[in-house]
Parts: sequence; C-alpha cells; structure tokens
Amino acid sequence: MLIQVRSPRRRAALLAATTCALLIVSGTAVAAGTPGTGSGADDAARAWSVDLADVGADDAGVRASGDGLRLDAATPAGTSVLVDVRGRYADEGPDSWTEWVPAGTPLPVAARTVQARVTLVGDGEASPVVREVTLTPETKRSRSLQEVEARPTSGERAYTVYATREGLVGGTTANGHVITSRDHFVALPSRRGLSSNNSGSYSVRVCAASTGRCAYAPVWDVGPWNTTDDHWNASGTRQSWADLPQGKPQAQAAYQDGYNGGLDGFGRRVANPAGIDLADGTFWDGLGLTDNAWTTVTYLWTGSGPKGVVRTSGGPLTVRSGPGTGNAAVGQAGNHANVVIECTATGTTVTGYYGTSNVWNRIGPGNWISDAYVNTGSSGPVAPAC
Repeated sequence: MLIQVRSPRRRAALLAATTCALLIVSGTAVAAGTPGTGSGADDAARAWSVDLADVGADDAGVRASGDGLRLDAATPAGTSVLVDVRGRYADEGPDSWTEWVPAGTPLPVAARTVQARVTLVGDGEASPVVREVTLTPETKRSRSLQEVEARPTSGERAYTVYATREGLVGGTTANGHVITSRDHFVALPSRRGLSSNNSGSYSVRVCAASTGRCAYAPVWDVGPWNTTDDHWNASGTRQSWADLPQGKPQAQAAYQDGYNGGLDGFGRRVANPAGIDLADGTFWDGLGLTDNAWTTVTYLWTGSGPKGVVRTSGGPLTVRSGPGTGNAAVGQAGNHANVVIECTATGTTVTGYYGTSNVWNRIGPGNWISDAYVNTGSSGPVAPAC
C-alpha cells in the first residue's frame, strides 16, 4: 500500500532529542481498512483523517488549539514538518511494525493498520501549526490480508557496534520519556527505529562479550552523533550514508577511517565510534559494563516470527541461562522490550505480571525468561517446543 499525506495535520508529541540540537514532534494514530478495488472512488472513501484534538499519552510538548496542533509555549518553535508512516505485522505479536518511512513511500507490506507520525524540527525562528493529515491508499490490494501481512521467517540483523553510556538522568528522550536513575532503554541514530514512549515496537538485544551478558531494551531516543543513520539497513533503503557497508555506523566510519572528513552529519568532530547509546540501567545492570565497549547489537524488529512484550510491576526482568529460576542470571530485559520468542520449554512455575505459568521462552542463545511476564497476544504458546 502506498500512503499519501495531504495538508500535514496530526496529533503529535514534542520530543527533545538528548543527543543533537533538534526538537521534534511525533506521535501515532491507528486506522483500519478493508481490501479495496483500487479505484479512485474506493480509495477516497477509505481515506483517513487524523483527529488532532485527541492529545494522548504518547504525545508531549504540544497542545490542541482552535486552528490545529501547536507547540507548547515553553518549547522553541519549529520550521519544518516531516511526515512518516508505518504498517503493522498482524501475525507477530501486539507491538510489531514496519520501520517508519517517509509518507509517499510504499510500505514493505500491505497492512490493515497504519500509523502516521509528524515531526516538527525546531530552530526558534517560526511556529508552524499542524492542521490536517489525510492518508489515502493508492494501490490495489489483490491478495487477502492474511497473505500480505505474514512474512517468511527470517533472522534479525546483528552487527558489532561500539556502545556508550547515555546518562542524562532527568532529561527527556526523543519520544518524550523522562530519564530515570538506572533506566532501561537505548538510543539509535535514526528516527526510523524510534518507539513511542512506553512501547517497544523497536527493541534491541545488546550483548557484551567482555561480561557474557545480554540486555533487551526498547529504542526510546535518537543518537549518538547522527539522527538519519539507520546503519542496520542496506544501501537501497538506508536514509543517509548509503555508500557505507551495511551495519557500519557513520560515526564509526568517521572516527576510524576519516569518512566525511571525520565529521558527523552536523559537522561535529567525531570523538568516538559510537553507534548506540545505552541508558544507565542497560549499561551497568543489564550488561554489567563499567566503560564503553564493543557490543553485538541485534535489531529485533528486522526479523520475523512470534514476539512478546516484556512487562513487570517494577524493574527489569532477569534473563536466565535456562528455563528456571535456578539457572544463572545472564542479563536483563527492560519493561516494554519487544522480544523474539524462538521456542518454549517447561520449567519453574512463576507468578508474574500476566499470571502464573511454568512456560519459559527462549529469546536468544542461552537467554530465557518466564512467560508470566510476556504479552504475546495469545493465551497459549506462540512458538514451538525447544
């Protein structure tokens, strides 16, 4: 499906990026549709206008006014508007989406549920008002939704990436989350993989060979160094720096090879090769790191297969080496992390956020969590036995 945006308007959220000099507004809204004939009249009938008066929990730093959506008075003004869309994978769990792509770009799958996001980039000179967003499907769907929404099973992309600690406790991330002490999230240098606050649509597994531990965390911030460097994507779809090898962040190339004259996308001298920032809890507690380090980062949304969202009543969930509480702790999974469930086994009976269960989910090599803390959207196992 091709999505067309007319007269940018949408309820949205102002997000102050902690790693660059940008202020952005973003948010989501859901529209459901049924297969159409592909005719212009049919498409127009299924066009969807977003209700800007509904400023919800995923929106921050904006207010609805009589003529549209504006930035809060305390927030610097904006000068440009970016509109992105994404589609939902219906067969992979409650929070599984394609990456955000610019409006007007074909989605990688046809989808009955789409979301729109508006970003206002601020420089303090002007104050745009977002008044209307209309999404219109432009291509015929000749196959059933069941056929087009499923995708073949494939592995997630994983690359060696230098990780740094973000810190900035008390600051606000690019999705409006206020950073707490020993928080659990990560930052990637592209908004294409940015989850909304309290969502793990885009989550990663970060493993440190130096500690033998892995952490699972949602992507809640943009950075380090760049904001358009989706280095995990191939050159055909990578937003910027398409001449670099897939999986190599621009900052790494600038630092190691003098790429772009050793500068990042904002013209700053790159002081380290970082391609991911880790919140303090992810850095210290999840991975057990004491200094910046090379890690293996797996971009969990880039693969396919059943997924589940981790929830606890408080801190992160302990990841164990086997299906039971008697096995060694080998990492942590942060709240809202959307993890891939490779297979299941029976083990220690646990009472957790979603009730009592003796089912354990393997979410990575030697990494297990209790199903009692995982929302899969199903009352039974979603993956085969290990």
